[in-house]
Amino acid sequence: MSPLRRQIDAYREYLTHERRAAARTVEHYGRDLQTLVTFVEGRRRPADAAKLEVIDLRGWLGEQARRCSSTTIARRISAVKGLFRFLRRRGEVDRDPAAQLASPKVRRTLPKVLSAESAGALVESPRPVPKRTPRARELSTASASRDRAILELLYGSGLRLSEIAGLDLDDVDLGAGTARVLGKGSKERVVPLGPPCVSALAEWRAVRLVLRSSKMPAHATALFVGRAGTRLGVRRIETLVKRYGAVASGRNDVHPHALRHSCATHMLEGGADLRAIQELLGHSSLATTQRYTHVSIEHVMKQYDAAHPLAARRSPPAANK
Repeated sequence: MSPLRRQIDAYREYLTHERRAAARTVEHYGRDLQTLVTFVEGRRRPADAAKLEVIDLRGWLGEQARRCSSTTIARRISAVKGLFRFLRRRGEVDRDPAAQLASPKVRRTLPKVLSAESAGALVESPRPVPKRTPRARELSTASASRDRAILELLYGSGLRLSEIAGLDLDDVDLGAGTARVLGKGSKERVVPLGPPCVSALAEWRAVRLVLRSSKMPAHATALFVGRAGTRLGVRRIETLVKRYGAVASGRNDVHPHALRHSCATHMLEGGADLRAIQELLGHSSLATTQRYTHVSIEHVMKQYDAAHPLAARRSPPAANK
């Protein structure tokens, strides 16, 4: 194993066990840095962070820029900067060429938000599919109940995709109407569950064993399972949300985050305190939550333009010819 591969493996271990970074963050950073390994080895450059120069890093990023978005490039720069900071603290490198890298400007777009009517229709869209055999009908009913509960958590409590996939049975207290969630950075928080969500979860738990497999005891604690009885992964949840989004709204681009964003925006429009929304969503910074104020103001302006008799006066009069 080359020194660079060993250094990256040590950095990933540090992120996982000391920084307690999210699994997806560790996975993405690992992939990002693997492209650096491939680049330097392909050009017969030293596969050792202590021997890399800033010109090597810029050559790597230049190659990546031809096939990656500015967002991905920014993340790869963040990954390699983190790697060199880690190695300097350990004394494995005495200089940091990554510090000379400048991240590209990434345009921050406003979150995609569904209307309350569209979000409600999406959440209520799971229905059992008519089947010929009793077993097939049982499976279809159980799957619909599971999907309804997932959608209720996304929109009703604003959970992240990874947070839903990681829920265990013991994390949900239906009596108290709460769920214990492990968010980014392994930070734990308790979120409230609305009555429709509690009802949907109770219905799902009553039929959950229909999908459970005795061959998969390791996944017995998972709240949401698939047909094989194994824990439902983030990709599977993302796929089912897109499918229901197409059924409910005719759009095939509805991402689970759209429901999370809609939850926050609709709460803000309903008068919820920004700090309360921050706690609900598990944002470490209030600045992240404040993005929703822009979405809400945009919504208010549209409503004003459509309904207020003075709205037309906001447009400047046409110039006299």
